This record gives sequence, C-alpha cells and structure tokens, in this order.
Amino acid sequence: MHWINALAILVMVGSGWRIYDSYPALPIDFGFPYEWTLGGDISASEAIHNEDGLATALAWHFAGMWVLGLNFAAYLVIGFLSGHFRRDFLPLGPRAFMHDFFAALRFRLEHRLGEYNAVQKAFYWGVLAAVAVTILSGLSIWKPVQLQELTWVFGGYEFARVVHFFGMAGIVAFLAVHIALTMLVPKTLVAMIRGSASSAPHLRNGPER
Repeated sequence: MHWINALAILVMVGSGWRIYDSYPALPIDFGFPYEWTLGGDISASEAIHNEDGLATALAWHFAGMWVLGLNFAAYLVIGFLSGHFRRDFLPLGPRAFMHDFFAALRFRLEHRLGEYNAVQKAFYWGVLAAVAVTILSGLSIWKPVQLQELTWVFGGYEFARVVHFFGMAGIVAFLAVHIALTMLVPKTLVAMIRGSASSAPHLRNGPER
C-alpha cells in the first residue's frame, strides 16, 4: 500500500503540473518545467491533437485518481482497524512536538528505527490530511455540478482549484522532507522501501495486548 500510494501520487503530481501549465489555478506568472510534467511529447500532441498534452495529462490524472482514492481509503480503514494509527501516531501533543522540533533543528533528535517521534507523527497526520483534502477538492473540480455541495465547501470551483494546488504542494513538501531525512539517516532506507519497520517495538515484542 505504501508504494502504491507513492506511485499514484507521483503520477497525479506529474500530470497535475501539466494540467496546471495549461490552465493555471493561481493569478501569477508561474509554470512547471515541461520535463517535470507527465502528458507526453508537446510537439507530437500539438501535431496530432492541436493541444499541448492536456488530454493525455488528464487521462493520467484520472487513472492515478482512482488508484490513489481506492488505495488511500483501504489504507485508512486498515490503519484504524489494525490500531496502526493509534499505536504509531499517538499520543501527540504540542509540548512534545515543540521539544522534538527544536531538537531536530539542532540535529540532536534521537531516532529509533520503528518508533515515531512527535515531529514525524505530526508530519504523517499532516500528509494524511493533505491527501484527503486533495482528493476531495479534486472530486469537486471534476464534478462541480453533481457534487455542488462539496464544491461549495471548498469555496466554489475556482477556489477549489487553489485548495487542490496547495494540497499537492503540501504532499510534495512532505515527500521532499521524507526523502531528505532518509538520506540523513541511511538505516531507515530499508524500512522506507519495505513500507514498514520490522524492528518496531510492537513487532519485536509480539502483538500488542
């Protein structure tokens, strides 16, 4: 599930950047480099379809949407029912977060493989919220009439696109920090590839009672 989510997010981000370049959500002169986007060769698309790869990008985006939506829903259900979220992401309080946050800034934050510090817990809750908001805002953009109540929650069609953009930005920021921390602590690489840590305390000591 870990890597399915990651792959679906990469597909949606790459295709989403091509969609953004074709139809910007922000009122500023900003775009993503073509090489970073997913939507096929622009020259070929212009010659065949008379557009810059938007149709192909949308096809990739919708494909990624279904994979991410279904897999993310299954991940949430399993995470809650198995106790994974309660066991690994809780408890979490502001005092513990600030303590670990400033320790991390001083490069003095201890890391035990399989255990989450307060900063990691907050980041994981944050990215779960960002993925949920991005999926829901994306649905409101896709079906603004059929899901008009949802679109209203996000402030209308145009503002939903802004929410969708910043939800994506939050996910990309999380991935960047996640990869950077893995490079700083190489022993976490195996756990990152596996999507879990076999040396976690609750796995070493048997099932939680």
